[in-house]
Amino acid sequence: MRDRLPQGRVQPIILHPDPVLTSRCAPAGYLNGPELYQLAADLLATMYAAEGRGLAAPQIGILRRIFVMDASWKTGTPEPLVLVDPEIIARNGPIETVEERCLSIPDQPVSVARASQIEMQWFDLTGHAQFRKMAGDLARIAQHEADHLDGKLIVDDPQLAATAGRE
Repeated sequence: MRDRLPQGRVQPIILHPDPVLTSRCAPAGYLNGPELYQLAADLLATMYAAEGRGLAAPQIGILRRIFVMDASWKTGTPEPLVLVDPEIIARNGPIETVEERCLSIPDQPVSVARASQIEMQWFDLTGHAQFRKMAGDLARIAQHEADHLDGKLIVDDPQLAATAGRE
């Protein structure tokens, strides 16, 4: 996928308590093709440069519903995902509490309770609908980044999944 994207530019990461991080994002599907592809490339470049495993558009100051993630690049082969207008449609499995970190809140790990499995739908960069069941790190990263799109931060409510209940 990365070979089809333009060259990504590493962007500054917005840090807490900047109010942009607590704003709900608008749909990303309204961006034109080149603008959407450049945003995805910039998000990936910034995520990898910051040594993260996920990054949402508001973290670079863009209030659109898009995030990138790569759960395996640190331990194996990179598998980048770009999720446009993502939606968690189900949370399943037991709730697990794990320490999370956030690129927008450096040096402040927080224990967060989240569903161990989710079902997510989104659009890829070509506009095709995607669906995937996610578990483990993939599910945790996706939930963390999806929260960013709704203006939720781990320091605001460490029990996000526990209080949100099942969907």
